[in-house]
This record gives sequence, structure tokens and C-alpha cells, in this order.
Amino acid sequence: MTVTVGHDSSKTRQTLTAGGASVAYYSIPAAQAAGLGDFANLPAALKVVLENMLRFEDGKTVTVDDIKAFSDWGKLGGKNPREIAYRPARVLMQDFTGVPAVVDLAAMRDGILGLGGDAQKINPLNPVDLVIDHSVMIDEFGTPRAFQANVDREYERNMERYVFLKWGQNAFNNFRVVPPGTGICHQVNLEYLAQTVWTDKDQNGEEVAYPDTLVGTDSHTTMVNGLAVLGWGVGGIEAEAAMLGQPVSMLIPEVVGFKLTGAMLEGTTATDLVLKVVQMLRKHGVVNKFVEFYGEGLDHLPLADRATIANMAPEYGATCGFFPIDGETLRYLRQTGRDEARIALVEAYAKANGMWRGPDYAPIYTSTLELDMGTIVPAISGPKRPQDYLPLTDAKASFAKEMDASFKRPLGVEVAVKGEDYTMSSGKVVIASITSCTNTSNPYVLIGAGLVARKARALGLNRKPWVKTSLAPGSQVVSEYLNAAGLQEDLDAVGFNLVGYGCTTCIGNSGPLQPEISAAIAEGDLVATAVLSGNRNFEGRISPDVRANYLASPPLVVAYALAGDMNIDITTEPLGTGSNGQPVYLKDIWPTNKEIADLVHEVVTREAFQKKYADVFKGDEKWQAVEVTDSETYDWPASSTYIQNPPYFKGMAKEPGVIKNIEGARVMALLGDMITTDHISPAGSFKSTTPAGKYLTERQVPVSEFNSYGARRGNHEVMMRGTFANIRIKNEMLDGVEGGYTKGPDGVQTSIFDASMAYQAEGTPLVIFGGIEYGAGSSRDWAAKGTALLGVKAVIAESFERIHRSNLVGMGVIPFEFTAGDTRKSLGLTGDEVVSITGLDGDLKPLSLVPCTITYADGTVKTIQIKCRIDTEIEIEYVEHGGVLHYVLRDLAKS
Repeated sequence: MTVTVGHDSSKTRQTLTAGGASVAYYSIPAAQAAGLGDFANLPAALKVVLENMLRFEDGKTVTVDDIKAFSDWGKLGGKNPREIAYRPARVLMQDFTGVPAVVDLAAMRDGILGLGGDAQKINPLNPVDLVIDHSVMIDEFGTPRAFQANVDREYERNMERYVFLKWGQNAFNNFRVVPPGTGICHQVNLEYLAQTVWTDKDQNGEEVAYPDTLVGTDSHTTMVNGLAVLGWGVGGIEAEAAMLGQPVSMLIPEVVGFKLTGAMLEGTTATDLVLKVVQMLRKHGVVNKFVEFYGEGLDHLPLADRATIANMAPEYGATCGFFPIDGETLRYLRQTGRDEARIALVEAYAKANGMWRGPDYAPIYTSTLELDMGTIVPAISGPKRPQDYLPLTDAKASFAKEMDASFKRPLGVEVAVKGEDYTMSSGKVVIASITSCTNTSNPYVLIGAGLVARKARALGLNRKPWVKTSLAPGSQVVSEYLNAAGLQEDLDAVGFNLVGYGCTTCIGNSGPLQPEISAAIAEGDLVATAVLSGNRNFEGRISPDVRANYLASPPLVVAYALAGDMNIDITTEPLGTGSNGQPVYLKDIWPTNKEIADLVHEVVTREAFQKKYADVFKGDEKWQAVEVTDSETYDWPASSTYIQNPPYFKGMAKEPGVIKNIEGARVMALLGDMITTDHISPAGSFKSTTPAGKYLTERQVPVSEFNSYGARRGNHEVMMRGTFANIRIKNEMLDGVEGGYTKGPDGVQTSIFDASMAYQAEGTPLVIFGGIEYGAGSSRDWAAKGTALLGVKAVIAESFERIHRSNLVGMGVIPFEFTAGDTRKSLGLTGDEVVSITGLDGDLKPLSLVPCTITYADGTVKTIQIKCRIDTEIEIEYVEHGGVLHYVLRDLAKS
């Protein structure tokens, strides 16, 4: 292949004047004029990546041919999957994924010293912001003291982690921590950190303007694409590599154009819209693709609504859902307190570089689909997946159908609740939570929820007594405008008191239910339900007591708290009886669009954002009182059950190995379709009888102090014991068994952890078989780390979700896909087979077909072809080194 190198950057580097200042930038029109290709009709999302190529072209990592490939993309109808090296401007983390990332950085400092290198080589080269938002748990609710009580408990539980993060903030360059109680990372990013167009010194040390881009260790990093900031979630492993200067290896993506027309009707919300978008895009198929929203409908779509749609890109399976820069982008930047000079730069840059969405914006797309927003109706999604879209009118009937078909339990079974004058039955809503990054920075749905509460309160309605209610806003600005409107008082009156600023229920930190309610659910084997304004409703995620979970807009969350039962059709049946003895219906308490818009205009102000973000890194007195030592390397406390030095780099050789064939492997799990990272990665609470619980009990940790798996992500001993231990995971090797179990070497049922340890003691490699969309969901690096530590060498599935595939490779675990229509079912696998995969130890190429030999229990042997999903040349090197961090560590040690 002929590679063209060394374009004349003086021809593409131009000067822009905006806001009274001049700054250099890399011009896409100038690149076209210089003969590098035709880029005029590229989607704005792809122009952001193209600008990255222009800025970092060095003839080695990025070549002129990489730049020209974008022109070919357009000529080939929106397709040209060329491998490129992309460098995001910054990295965003939250504490659950951030703690293990900082643990790895600290371990890499120890590791590089072991290789004879300099510990100061281990420093983020790109800016990193870590927002502590995943730790708060809802222990107390429904009272004025709930917020302070939950914050106090948060510090009690997580002090070891906070000490470690504060050490990291002091020890590493380019690393900032946003303290607990500030907000959810995606809200803080959207409302404060993101700039849409960034200015900084480039690799030549000269001031330059360029698009704001990032990767984040949370899949919902995509939310900021609503502000025309290109970003997506990666595993902590990939983020660490990006921090340390490694480019993100990716293929030039296909871009699906989603045309929005019309306008939202009275009584509908952004949540209703995004749930329909999720359904449509899942059906269309957008995994590994960018989605860009365009069309005249955007003229009627506030940025908060755009952010809601961008947020749920992981739910529709795309890498990102991007909204180009337009007048609404500028309005939002101004409202949220950004500097006027910055806003002027954003407008001038977007127009100069062809990234502005005007009336004539009509780029080339790989494929398109269209939605008239005037057809959107109130809706929810559930009970198990975000794409299970339900018009609200169908909710009651759908639940009854699910009880029969999915849950296989009868309706109508009632169980008395000890000490209460009500009973529990399947369908009762036991959790109603306004939570998560998806909706809780959107003032239209938050004000809407407050108005529903106000009208319900006025009519004498309240939450049903069995419903655990909570309000966890995305940022402190939300509280500012809810209080300014007087709506927090109304929300308090119906049980939606402030419980904290964080993800809470959406990530399983819903806290315990009233013990008597839990007991009644267990006694009747009931299907209790949760309704939350979140983005994830996978099995076993929200609460161990809840089997059916529904996503809904914040106003509908309040309505379901009032109704208290999925067996009520809230569109036609009363939610309850008012203080006047008359039935109250949803239509009686639902606000008009004008009521919501008028209040938003009145209370959501630029001054509120400026006030709340003035000292965003300072934290409260509790954070300021956290004491840490000033040291280059971390003094790992031997007795800590939260933070432990991981084994990845211990005894590491200076040179990499080679990829070896997998011989004589046994099957650890045989899994179905849509196995999510929630099924794989340890998440939520756990019991003393689990391997993780036993580990803590042996170290004298009482059950009351177990905290959650998420909070213990800095301790590999806990996390590997919780991998594949989800209470709802079903290993098809076992008949009808739920939970993290398999067969050990002796053929007897045991925990996956215990079986793994037994197999590793014998030196036996392990493989996992799966179905379609293996690894869907959150960007949980522990889904890959735990898999690797359990001795799994390969995962063979029908298809993989993007982030998890990348994470597996990053940990040295090889993903493979079935070919020729083979599946675990067509092959008649039971889990008793012996598996060998050859063709790996030669000159392995990305996406190669290799033979897999399966020896059945009866001695029958069958060989099939499987596709090696090591997708790029650099990923081959990562696996040879044992993982991406090993690759980076050896590289830094040599330099």
C-alpha cells in the first residue's frame, strides 16, 4: 500500500477572529482547496473527526491517506471503514469507573519502577475530570433530612475511596475531582465543563481552536453530543490509554441520519420522544455507528431535549447521537453561564469550518430514517429493556401479558404486609424515582414533575404508602430552580424529597425497601415493580426485590407513585381519591406545555448556573476535611477492603509475548441473547452468602458495611468474586438456575468464582459462549477485568456490543463471533464440551477466520470457523502484550 505523508499544514492552518481575539484553527474548506478531497457534504459529526486528522497528521500515526479517506467515505455512499488514530481532547470519569482507573494508574507507577522506568511518566497527558456521583445510596427518603442523612452515610461508607481519589488529585497532573454532592458527571459536563469549541496549545505549542471532544468511563458520556461535543463511553481501560497519550484506534464510522420533523404535541415530553427514538434505532441497527439528528424539527427542540436523546445512545446501540451546532446551541451556552467570547468563537468556528446547521444543511448519510414529532404519544418502556417501548395506553395490558408470558406468575395473589393495613401483590409500584442523567438536567420535565406534584397536593393526593419515592437531581442548579418556583415544597408533600445529587436508583443504589414489604414480596414470589426516569431497566439492576422495571418521564414517575400499581390504567382510571371524596385522574393534574414553558423561562437563569458552578471543585466541609499524604506512589493499605494493588503488572516481563492458541479449554458459562454488562460486571448490593460476601466476612466486615459492588471497584478480590454473579443471570449449563453458578471440574454445581479458581489451579483455560449483542449496556470495565481474572481466554458469541468488545481486547481476552449461521443452540452445546481455537499463533490478522474444534462429551468432534474480533492492527499488539495498559507501560518504560 502506498502511503502519502506530509501535507503542507500551512495551507490548512488558518486564522479566525471572534469575540475580539484571533486564534489559529485547522480549516476543512482549506484542506479541500488544497486538493485533499471533497469534504463539503460530510456530516458535522464526521467533520469533527476529520479536523482531528488534520490537526494530528504526522505521516506516521495519522497520514494524508487517512485524511483523503473521508472524501472517499462520501464517494462510497457513507462507508469507508478505514482504521484511524483519533485523539480526544479530554477524558471524563465518574467514581465507580474512575476509582479502578486511578488504581490502575497508581499500580502502573509501581509497575514502571519495576521495569526501571520513571514514575512521573505515568501522568495523564490530556485533562481528566472525575465527578463523584455514583456513591450516594438512598437509605433515607420521604423526609426533610433525607439529603443530609444520605450524604453523611455516603462519607462513612466511602472514606477510603475518597482519601484515595484525593491522593490521586494531588499526585497526578491534569487530574481534577468534582466532590460528592455536586451533581451527575454528565450534567456537570453539559452545564459547565464542555465548551463546544476548545482552545489550547497544540502539539507544536501554539494556541489553536478545535472542536471539544472527549471519551468518558460511563456509557452516557454521549449526553454532551446534544451540545455538539463529540463524545462517547469507553471502558476505563481504554480511557486510561487515552489519558496516557495513546490514540483511540477506531474505524471511520458509518453515520445514520435521523431526520426530525414537526413539533411535540400538548402533553408529551422529551422522555416520550427518546423512548420512541430508542425503539426505532434499535430496529434500524446502529451498533458501532454514529447517529446524527437533523431536519426542521430541531428548530422546535430545546437543547435539554436534545441532550436527553443524545444521552440514550447506548440504549439505541450507537456510538453517539450527535446534534450539530446551531442557534439553540448558542442560546444554551449563554443560559448556562459560558463566557460571551467563547460563545462568539463557537459560532464563528462552526460557520467557518462547515459545522453549522443552517436551513441548507443536507449532508450525505450512510442511511436515514425519519420521525414526525407530532406523532409522539405519552409512553414508558419495560419491563426489562429500554427498547421495550409501550404507549402509556398499553401499559396495564402489557404488564398482565408479561406476568403470563415472561414472569410466569399469576396476577391477583395478595400477601399481607406485617404491621400495615395494605397488602402486596404483583404489579405494585414499590419504587418511584426521579433519577439519572437522562432527564434530571432537563428543566421541562423536572418543572413538569413539580407541577404534577403541586396539582396532586392541591387535590389532596399523596403517594401510596408502599412506594419508596426519591428525587436525585442531576445538578444543584435543579434544586435552585425548583426552590425558586416553590415546587420543591410540593414535591416534598407527595414524598419526592431531595435524597442526593447522583445516579442513585438508576445504577441500583435504590437502597433497601421497608423490611416488611421485602418479606411480603418474597413470601408471595411477587413481581414488584419500579418506575424511574432513568435509562436502564435491565433485570436485577434496580433492586433485588423488583423484577419489573419501567422507564418513564419524571411527571409520569410522580403519577405512578400516586397510583401505586401497574395494574391501573392511569390514562383512564383514577390515580386515587381527592380530599373532596372525588376520583382524581391523570388529566386533572397534568400541566399544559405553556405552564411548564412559562415557569422554565422565569426560574432557569444564567445567574443560577454561574452561582452553583462558581466553586465546583471546592466541595463541602466534609470533602475539605479529607486528609491525604503527599507521595509519588500510593502506600497501599494492606487491611483495606476497598483499595488493593491489582495483580496486572506484578512480575511483568520487559518484552511482550505472542498470541497463543487456546487448547483444551472448558466452558465456564453458556449464555443467551442480550447478556448485558450488568449481568457480567458486579453491580448493586450483595449478600453474605456470595463469594464476595464471604471474602468480606472473613475480614470482619459486617453485612451492614458491605456497601455495593460499585463502591468496591478498587478491590479486585471483591470484584472478581462478583463477576457473572448477577442474581438474574441464567447459565444454560444448569437447568432453570438463576445466579452466578456453573459446573466445576468435578461436574458439580458451584459458584462461577469457585469453579474458576479450581480450573486455574489445574491450568485449564476457560471460554464463554453467548448469543446476540453480548456485552450490551454500560461501559463497565470490570465486565472485562473480571472475565480476565477468572481465567477466561475467549468469549464466543453471535455479536458483541462495541464498548465491551473493546474492553475484552484491552484486557487480553479475545472475542470471537460465530459464522455460517452457527450458534450455541445449532451446535447443541451443553457446556460439557472441550474447546480448542487454533490459527492464533501465526501471522494473525484483524478479523481473521480461525478454526474452533469442539469435542463433545460423547467423543464427537466438530470443527467450525469463527471470526476473531480483534478488529485492528494495534489491537493485535495489545493482546500480544497482555492488554492495552501493559502495552502502554512497556512503551513508557522504554522511552
